[in-house]
Amino acid sequence: MSACAPSPATPSGTTRLHVLGAIHSRHRTSTKYSLDVLREAVRRAKPDVIITEIPSDRLEAAKAGFAETGAVTEPRTKVFPEYTDVIFPLSRDMDFEILAGAGWTQAIANDRREALKQIENDPARAQQWDEHLAARKRYSAELAGRGDDPQFIHTEDYDAIVERAQTPYQLYFDADLGPGGWTKINRAHNDLINLALDSITGKGLRALVTFGSWHKYMIARSMAARSDIELLDTRALFD
Repeated sequence: MSACAPSPATPSGTTRLHVLGAIHSRHRTSTKYSLDVLREAVRRAKPDVIITEIPSDRLEAAKAGFAETGAVTEPRTKVFPEYTDVIFPLSRDMDFEILAGAGWTQAIANDRREALKQIENDPARAQQWDEHLAARKRYSAELAGRGDDPQFIHTEDYDAIVERAQTPYQLYFDADLGPGGWTKINRAHNDLINLALDSITGKGLRALVTFGSWHKYMIARSMAARSDIELLDTRALFD
């Protein structure tokens, strides 16, 4: 059975959804998860809509610039090669709509950066910061060279490694980071992703969510609460 085909028990109006974890700038250097590999995965997903890690106030500017010049020049969007080199160019010959799903703002990013700088330089919080760094170090060790393997990225094992890596960060720093904390920023992302899915519910469409791979486990948990989608195995796009 095709990865994008509904199972016999799936109602005809169900949205079939892939959640695809991107590795951002590393798509340009990885051979396992190159831009070509990503491009083929998007083609195989055959999405009707792609929900992106682009804020709504940036998406319209990105679309307008691309329509006018053939390039993505909007400052936030252009840092993601999955959009500049794959999804926007593919929109010329594939029939999908690009939707916004990111709760990020420049103000959130600036405030988070300043708060983290203060935490890092606060002697009273040295133990918390050391635990955070140690968790990130364990993450690198647990990946064991698989951090750019799309088959591994789209597994529960990968998600568990990421969650462990983020636990001290989430536990100790959430309150300091406000809207930019791990809990709240993922909630903001998921609220927008769910709004986008609400807009197509019952139409039997194919949807593709593309976000940084670290967000993937949070997105999958939010999707599990929906009865109007069939969450598909994204590994099949990389067979």
